[in-house]
Amino acid sequence: MAGRRLRVLGGLAGIAGPVAFTAAWAAGSLLQTGHAATEVQISGLAAPDARDPWIMITGFVVLGGCSAVFGTALHRELGDSSQAGPGPRLIQAAGLLTVAAGLLRRDQMLLTAPAHESWHNHAHDVVSAAIYVALVAAPLLLARRFRGDPRWSSLRWPLVGAGLATAAVLAVFFTGAFPSSAGLLQRIGVSVPLAAVCAVSARLLTTRREPQPGGQVRP
Repeated sequence: MAGRRLRVLGGLAGIAGPVAFTAAWAAGSLLQTGHAATEVQISGLAAPDARDPWIMITGFVVLGGCSAVFGTALHRELGDSSQAGPGPRLIQAAGLLTVAAGLLRRDQMLLTAPAHESWHNHAHDVVSAAIYVALVAAPLLLARRFRGDPRWSSLRWPLVGAGLATAAVLAVFFTGAFPSSAGLLQRIGVSVPLAAVCAVSARLLTTRREPQPGGQVRP
């Protein structure tokens, strides 16, 4: 029963986190009077000079906490460390980094930084870079793990597509080739892998563990 509770909790967390985070940046974007909906990057919505920054801070913390719970449940569902692969652990780590990104706030809402940025602004940038790597790597690692597993194999190619699409969008975002669309590109680059997490979470809620030797199903 404990395993089933964790599976359900993890599946719900894997959906609730992305939904809460998306709702937070959508609401925060619309509240910034005098700025277009995608002009302010997501981290800027949590800056001290943003309007109602607590909304975005809450979004970061909820997504991070939910990701850690989801990664824990998925790791258990897929087996021990040698069977689950690194994907679930990477999701857990990304969750903790996401909480840190929300608490280590940028100095300013817009990317017109002062001459001397604070230590937490620099720390936020480093943590964010690690999160972007995880957004690309986690779907690809899960796709590799799901190959040949009848319970999960139908998600393999959607996850590959999500990882590659995220990499492509974020690459364009970081080049700065389209500065007027930077906020939109960032939102797409974040939303695609979060949608993949929701798909895996939905499967986690509906799948059952494989029978163990002796004909029993682990709880």
